[in-house]
Amino acid sequence: MKADTLLRKVHMECPLCDKTHEVEERKRVTSIVLKGEEVTYEERFYFCANADEEENEFETGAMTNENLLNARNAYRVKKGLLTSDEIVEIRENYGLSQVDLAKLLGWGEATVSRYESKAIQDEAYDTMLRLIKDNPLQALEFFKKNKNKYTTSKRVEIRANIVEKLDSYGKEYLTRQTLESEYANFEEPSDSNGFAILNIDKIEAMISYIAEKMSNLFKVKLMKILWYSDVLSYIENGTAMTGMVYRHESMGALPIGHYSLMNLENLNIKEEMSYNYDTMLHIYPTAGMDYSVLTAREKDILDKVVEKFKHYKTKDIVEYMHKEKAYIETDAGEIIPFSLAKEIRSF
Repeated sequence: MKADTLLRKVHMECPLCDKTHEVEERKRVTSIVLKGEEVTYEERFYFCANADEEENEFETGAMTNENLLNARNAYRVKKGLLTSDEIVEIRENYGLSQVDLAKLLGWGEATVSRYESKAIQDEAYDTMLRLIKDNPLQALEFFKKNKNKYTTSKRVEIRANIVEKLDSYGKEYLTRQTLESEYANFEEPSDSNGFAILNIDKIEAMISYIAEKMSNLFKVKLMKILWYSDVLSYIENGTAMTGMVYRHESMGALPIGHYSLMNLENLNIKEEMSYNYDTMLHIYPTAGMDYSVLTAREKDILDKVVEKFKHYKTKDIVEYMHKEKAYIETDAGEIIPFSLAKEIRSF
């Protein structure tokens, strides 16, 4: 028998020994072959100490269904498909029933129910679900195409749910799309992006985290702190943190897409007037920001960079960056390769 863990003891009528007594509820990691693929998953079962050694385990119907669902989800993860929980999350995010979501996507009414409990979706269906996962505009397009499948009252309700999502994070999605499009030529790890792929969730968390530690944070200073954070991560771990690509500009290193970056809805940025009446972008922490995307090591790197530059004025950090080898050895408008940044000045 594979190694297992005791969860609890349950007093029940045992189907193996036909007696009412305490049986042990246990769990273990096991494997099964699904669609020609061996997958590993966690299963629960009951153990009867009174039964024969060869037949001392049993499952209830509910346990069997849960175990099979775990196995199917393990297969989904292995194949890069949405899990049943992720499908439920998409549906509930739009306030839809299983039948409502199936109609929205033009599927049979029982299709979503099967994917959430029994069947494994194929790639075509998975792609359709992903299209609406974070894109209420796409959900609205599907709704327009299939709205006649709903009653009038249901049609009004579903459209309102989608529009609410569009209002709440549709702008964030569109800005992300713009920023991602600017990185279309940098989708593979390379010396230009520090061998990391663009990670907008992490960028947003980094910016809010930095703003928590540094009250007087404006755009130009932020861009330099992001560059130094990426460079330190590259030096220490072999990869940058953000996946951004930086160019040699007059104000130092600036990431490609920095205008789009400043328009992300999840950032807390306010336009403020400087002493000479110039408009400046002041970055503040974002309430409720999810920092779980940052590892403890990444937070250490951010803390180190913040501690170095927190008392620098914008012109001071720009002048400091201008003396870096990576800046000196690149021309205006050129991408600053991370390999040149290995020799940054002392921290």
